[in-house]
Amino acid sequence: MDILNISIFGLITPLEIIYLAIVVIVIGYIFSGMFRVRPSSVRDITSRLRFDLGDFKLAVLVTAPAIVLHELSHKFVAMAFGFPAQFHIWGFGLLLALFLRVIGSPLIIIAPGYVGIPLVTDPTMYRLIAAAGPIINLILWISAFLILKFAKKLSKNQMVALYLTKKINMILFIFNMIPFGPLDGAKILFGPPS
Repeated sequence: MDILNISIFGLITPLEIIYLAIVVIVIGYIFSGMFRVRPSSVRDITSRLRFDLGDFKLAVLVTAPAIVLHELSHKFVAMAFGFPAQFHIWGFGLLLALFLRVIGSPLIIIAPGYVGIPLVTDPTMYRLIAAAGPIINLILWISAFLILKFAKKLSKNQMVALYLTKKINMILFIFNMIPFGPLDGAKILFGPPS
């Protein structure tokens, strides 16, 4: 019996939790060079390779919900339709993102994982499963926007975290809605493969 693949409450396996934790740590590290909590000098602002625990925590706080909830929404919508679904790490996608971070690339391409679902032939179900991830990013984007616009007495740290949450979810929503290749936008527009 493989204990890592036993479903917890019928929703998620320990292996998926491990995969998600790895993704959160790696994504936090990648974005920690981009989100500075308190840069103390020009060198701190321009040096993306320097590691700072505060920057890492902020990066995890902002990026983890965007990416983890995106992937889990695909999984749970597929499961709601009765399909088995499991989150997998995509090693090449994580390594490519790490490589781009290490060389200081201004462009970061991140494809940390995917949800494995058997081929869904019903066009409506297929499109709803594909739309679930971007819809979560849209909700997070709009929520952060509305909180920033209407909330009173936000601290500076709260405003920074909400601003970054708004930006990262906007980027993820727009990027994932591009109707190209394996992106969710192509699945929504073109439906299941014939």
